[in-house]
Amino acid sequence: MRKLNITLSLLLTLVLSTSCDDFLSEIPDNRTQLNTPEKISEILVNAYPQANYMEFAETMTDNVFDSGDLTLTTIKNSQNYNWEIQDDIQRDTPSFYWDACYDAIAHANQALDAIKKLGNPSNLNPQKGEALMARAYSHFMLVSFFSQRYNPATAKTDLGIPYVLEPEDVLIKKYTRNTVEEVFNYIKADLAEGLKYVNSDYKLPKFHFNKAAANTFASRFYAITGEWNKVLEVSNELSANKIDQLRNYQSYLDVDFETGTRKYSQESENTNLLIVSASSTYSRSFRRNRYQLTGANRDELFGTTTNLVNKEYLYRPLSYNGQITIFVPKFTEYFRYTNANAGIGLPFTGLVLLSNDELYLNRIEALIMTNQIDLANQELDYFISIRVKNYNATTDKITQAKVIAKYPVIENEYTPFYSLTPIQTSYIKAIAEIRRREFIHEGLRWLDIKRFALKVTHQSYNQADNILTKDDKRKAIQIPLHVSNTGIEKNPR
Repeated sequence: MRKLNITLSLLLTLVLSTSCDDFLSEIPDNRTQLNTPEKISEILVNAYPQANYMEFAETMTDNVFDSGDLTLTTIKNSQNYNWEIQDDIQRDTPSFYWDACYDAIAHANQALDAIKKLGNPSNLNPQKGEALMARAYSHFMLVSFFSQRYNPATAKTDLGIPYVLEPEDVLIKKYTRNTVEEVFNYIKADLAEGLKYVNSDYKLPKFHFNKAAANTFASRFYAITGEWNKVLEVSNELSANKIDQLRNYQSYLDVDFETGTRKYSQESENTNLLIVSASSTYSRSFRRNRYQLTGANRDELFGTTTNLVNKEYLYRPLSYNGQITIFVPKFTEYFRYTNANAGIGLPFTGLVLLSNDELYLNRIEALIMTNQIDLANQELDYFISIRVKNYNATTDKITQAKVIAKYPVIENEYTPFYSLTPIQTSYIKAIAEIRRREFIHEGLRWLDIKRFALKVTHQSYNQADNILTKDDKRKAIQIPLHVSNTGIEKNPR
């Protein structure tokens, strides 16, 4: 580990709102005002990264192709596609997301510090739980993007990210770039403590770490670390009440495009557990990006032969340009005016960060890894049944034979740090492919590509294939330039 000088203005670049600037410009005196549950709850509204990782994460995956339409080329889109991300600090970039995460962490730490100074009273346990969960979440997302995958064999030496546990009280403070092992240990501690206290008593619970959202984040973390019994523990409640808790795609076919798009991230959708309003123009990317899901490659992801029952999906890929590029409608931009008379404001997009759908798939994966194959078949059967057209409960029932036939073992394809039996390998591949389609455009495929050490090949018109190997160093996005310029060590290349 190395001591690092990181200026607060660089590490915690407050690009999201003037209110954040005003808040941190008064360090440390303003903190003395955090002396009531209401004030601490108010500061926790900003403990969530108000930025979008989905565009850059998705573009790095095997869900994205070259449409061949040169009129759609943007520098950011091309760099993401070729894993050559530069220090672009605009919205929807890694640098912007880095700053937003540390801004969120700063607010969580302010709340925790205030609670500590008040003597950790039990009436502040809900705020303490939310702050711990929010701090763990932002650090987890940062280490997932800016470090190599979690592997206990190398985590002691792999470069992680600074895990900030205290509020900044000086302009220049020394930080340590923790190892991946240290970062994961800190996350685990925050997660375990946060789960004790977090509840769902909010006016707008889906914009906070409510209990269900906390369990889902826990399931994501424990799936990464391979702690399968813990995944099952946090998912048992959903298993018993799954009906009407997962996304009903049939309802999206029954409404017009705009209604369906807005519906995806609405609070009224039972599956949505944690929603954030992010400073983002992601919805515009489906009109302007050359590299994205294409009509020519549609069947590779959404053809009838790509699911276990060989039937048409209920997902609805659409297009702005005659099927050159296609997209599943999920994102609606809205404009927040800062000066209505001048027409000045900021674009925002509602994002679903955590959902019951993810929790349910994580649960099935844990059942597979604990060799509960029959139960996994039952729950997988239910998930598939509400995502394809004309499902027949008799002829389409999921069986082990179907899974193995559809997803045969390919040597050295899926290689997580833990071992897999041949049967588990087929099932894990099946779940990964289901998750790939379920969260199309949402960037979660990138997390699977890293943890399973999957190879990705990107093709471009009139160029040689660009191959991201299983343990490619580019899988750890480079630390933002405005941070590495202060002395923090870059990721090796």
